[in-house]
Amino acid sequence: MKLSESILHVLLSAQAKALATTGPAGLNVVPVSTVRIIEDEVYLVDCFFNKTRQNLQAENEVALTFWSGLIGYQLKAETEYLSFGGAFEKISKWAQQHYPERKVHGVIKLKPVEIFDISVPRL
Repeated sequence: MKLSESILHVLLSAQAKALATTGPAGLNVVPVSTVRIIEDEVYLVDCFFNKTRQNLQAENEVALTFWSGLIGYQLKAETEYLSFGGAFEKISKWAQQHYPERKVHGVIKLKPVEIFDISVPRL
């Protein structure tokens, strides 16, 4: 499933982003601060996702919700956790340039399955 340019724009500019996982670490929802789009593919940078990483080893389905004000979306996706390879190297290098105080543990590649508009209708 390819995400539209308008959805990608909302994702990159969203004031708030939250990733939900489930698995051995239990139900877990974490704030997301670092998102990259490369060739229409969505990647999340793992610098602080300890419980998320544990959950992704057992269950690769996630929900990413992102919004600004009353405009937002929920993206349900399957994931691939990357700790080596071209995309990992490219995104890690970018993250280290922008956030040198953070250690990149991995990169989560999202494969969108469903998208829901959670925007509040305008009256």
